[in-house]
Amino acid sequence: MDASVAPKPKKKRFKLKMPGAFVILFILTIVAVLATYMIPAGSYSKLSYSGSHLEISRPAGKTVKVPATQQELDKLGVKIKIKKFTSGGITQAVSIPNTYHRLKQRPAGLGAITTSMVNGTIEAVDIMVFIFVLGGLIGVVKASGAFESGLMALTKKTKGHEFLLIFMVSILMVLGGTLCGIEEEAVAFYPILVPIFIAMGYDSIVCVGAIFLSSSIGTAFSTINPFSVVIASNAAGINFTEGITWRIAGLVVAAAFVVAYLHWYSKKVKDTPSFSYSYEDKSSFDKMWSVSSEHTANTAFTMRKKIILVLFVVTFPIMVWGVMSQGWWFPTMASSFLLFAIIIMFITATGKYGIGEKGVVDAFTNGAASLVGVSLIIGLARGINLVMNNGMISDTILQYSSNLVAHVSGSVFIIVMMLIFFVLGFIVPSSSGLAVLAMPIFAPLADTVDIPRFAVVTAYQFGQYAMLFLAPTGLVMATLQMLDMKYSHWFKFVWPVVLFVLFFGGAILVMEVLFS
Repeated sequence: MDASVAPKPKKKRFKLKMPGAFVILFILTIVAVLATYMIPAGSYSKLSYSGSHLEISRPAGKTVKVPATQQELDKLGVKIKIKKFTSGGITQAVSIPNTYHRLKQRPAGLGAITTSMVNGTIEAVDIMVFIFVLGGLIGVVKASGAFESGLMALTKKTKGHEFLLIFMVSILMVLGGTLCGIEEEAVAFYPILVPIFIAMGYDSIVCVGAIFLSSSIGTAFSTINPFSVVIASNAAGINFTEGITWRIAGLVVAAAFVVAYLHWYSKKVKDTPSFSYSYEDKSSFDKMWSVSSEHTANTAFTMRKKIILVLFVVTFPIMVWGVMSQGWWFPTMASSFLLFAIIIMFITATGKYGIGEKGVVDAFTNGAASLVGVSLIIGLARGINLVMNNGMISDTILQYSSNLVAHVSGSVFIIVMMLIFFVLGFIVPSSSGLAVLAMPIFAPLADTVDIPRFAVVTAYQFGQYAMLFLAPTGLVMATLQMLDMKYSHWFKFVWPVVLFVLFFGGAILVMEVLFS
């Protein structure tokens, strides 16, 4: 062969890539707008408690007030104890069975694509402020050098037992999910744990698995979570303790499965870094989250840095305590984090090694700015739900779904119910929102086929959360945006867990039906 003849350059093959979080949500917003043209508009009458009376909101817009008595609920066919409303157990409007009414089509205009994004962001402002304050707090702690020094000390002590930390974090997140439904709040744990996982040789997927996946598994197998099983049981007209034995048994098995899966994957990544599903993004991920080299000249873990790190860490158990026992929500959590941020800013700015007032203010603002993308993702996901709600198509999908199970019974009924909740989880990603919308409609159907209502509550948990591991309308996109992880990498890792929840959950549901 003539050496002077240059080899033909290889043709670049077209490779379809999964778009980023913003593009996916933008596409889904357009799909939601188009759906308002194709899916008939309709609504159930809604029932809510206001002061000393019940308010019935008719689909046509008329509101009727009736006495807050059990007799009125029985007349309406709402099989819920009046005490659930008067005690505050149910605070959102619930659907009234057999009141679905077709309405004039309400198609969303092209302008809804952008206005829904804006309005969704406004609706999510409480979560966004919390995330901004969290980012500012992280920025100040990083600027103090406490992260770097503390991390070096921790990695020395855990050498050879790295997975123990993943195990402990996973179990704590599972407990947080099953007891109080930690979801958006879990975002706060990434900044403190991700740098540690990186230093131990793990990848971005292990980080999301130990935090988001574990907390979501806990929520899927909720035992006393007030935002999921408690409110769903209330809306179904039963006590949340019904079926709790099944949920506890399922939780134990599910937790063991997740820990074993994480152990398998993390060991593979530790032994062979190129095995990582997100290996192509390893350098950018490490650059974003690994400890900075700016402070390596002074890595001594001084008393000042220990105090800063203790103050930073203590904000998280305080947050969990506030959510579980004091009813805190995002504004209060943000206020708590801001208080500790101010104290840490004062310590970091002053003294011999202080970085000054401008230094800490810049660190706070830069830290907050780094999480703007995450905050916007949450708002855009909310916008998709607004489009469907304003187009009045969510209740229509609910009505069609109830018709699917109207003529089946036994084990088939409960499996189909779980699959319906799997689909509805994409449309209504809020656990409490789906509970009050769907449970008053679906729970009475269980009576007609002689199935306990708690089985429908369990089906709701398994179905919705199997979807929320995947649904861009839920929290997953904000999580992936925060860690700059591709959705395709996450899907490759999480699909076995989705199948586990559906198949293992389905087996539990069948046993609940057969042995009840």
